[in-house]
Amino acid sequence: MKPGNKDKVKKEFDELLLEVRRVTRVTTGGRKLSFRATVIVGNKKGKIGIGTDKGLDVSSAVSKASREAYKNMFIVPITENKTVPYLLTTKFKACRVRLLPASPGTGLKAGSSVRAILELAGYENMLSKIIGSNNKLNNALTTLRALASYKHADFFNKVLAEVTAKDEDMDDETLAEGEVKVEKGKVISKVEGWEVKATPVEGGKSISTKPAAKKAA
Repeated sequence: MKPGNKDKVKKEFDELLLEVRRVTRVTTGGRKLSFRATVIVGNKKGKIGIGTDKGLDVSSAVSKASREAYKNMFIVPITENKTVPYLLTTKFKACRVRLLPASPGTGLKAGSSVRAILELAGYENMLSKIIGSNNKLNNALTTLRALASYKHADFFNKVLAEVTAKDEDMDDETLAEGEVKVEKGKVISKVEGWEVKATPVEGGKSISTKPAAKKAA
């Protein structure tokens, strides 16, 4: 890598110092004082990373945490409306974070370190809720775990295709609980007394549910 390329990469990303805490470790020789810094980096286009490290002074701790954040970079899903694909709740230690998609113009409804993560990742319309601990580091890590656990749309299309290929010859009259069949381009399933239909439409799948019809005695 050329000397100037490293500076260009860093200019592409925004850095945010989330927290600096003084920590003490007790040893046989006494107490050893150090500082722990947490840094978030993101390009507001779907790439986000977080790093935390310790140092004998604040500047060294921040520089170490920044380098660690660039190593832990990953890509998060962002829809056309600058929001998440679907509702998701994630728990990490004592923190629980809920992320909800929002329509255009809603804005970013988030607080604490969750807002910092979402802003640097590039989200503009989002609803969120923090349940449990108010620890900034744990809330940030929980939010990153939630964003990393989202499934892409191709995942659901693949699952539906596998179900369609497996059960395309089943008869609706003999359909049991949890079984699936295909009829005239529709995937039909009965689960706990409900009939679920997924009809292929342009740009995705349209899914509807209704109570299964009861047979006459």
